[in-house]
Amino acid sequence: MRAFVAVPTPEALRARLSALQSELRPRLAGVRFIRPESIHLTLRFLGETKADQARDLGARLRDAAAACPRASAPLSALGLFPARGAPRVLWLGVSLSEPALMLQRACEAAAVAVGFPPEERPFRPHLTLGRWKDRAPRPELPAFDLDPLPVAEIVLYESDLGPAGAVHTPLARFPLGE
Repeated sequence: MRAFVAVPTPEALRARLSALQSELRPRLAGVRFIRPESIHLTLRFLGETKADQARDLGARLRDAAAACPRASAPLSALGLFPARGAPRVLWLGVSLSEPALMLQRACEAAAVAVGFPPEERPFRPHLTLGRWKDRAPRPELPAFDLDPLPVAEIVLYESDLGPAGAVHTPLARFPLGE
């Protein structure tokens, strides 16, 4: 299975993200927007995952989540990947507290401990809103105001790729500490 660890977006925030996507749609030609129910903050992408790895990872994720206090993560400006040239990804920045950054590092350590290679790219907390399939000019991105992302649990997801986009199925949920 293909898997990842993430902070889910609650329904109220998903509704606001959907409204933001609707506002952006006429301004950003060529973007294929992510379905709001699929928007999440990825803490660690795992890729191909064996059942025993998922089981072993779950125990480590439970402990990491329990050690991290719940938090609220402000959402910052819109951005583009890559930093230069034709855009490929439209994202919304997320400002994480130090305990939440420690949680991300614990997720990384847990993944490595159960046999995944270390992530080579630096962690850049963001919510992916859309992707460009074809080359496009870099757009001007508007300012906006959104409620913060509640960081109350982490979820181990299975991701199935399909023609309409990925479908993410929760395999296990791990609440954060109080």
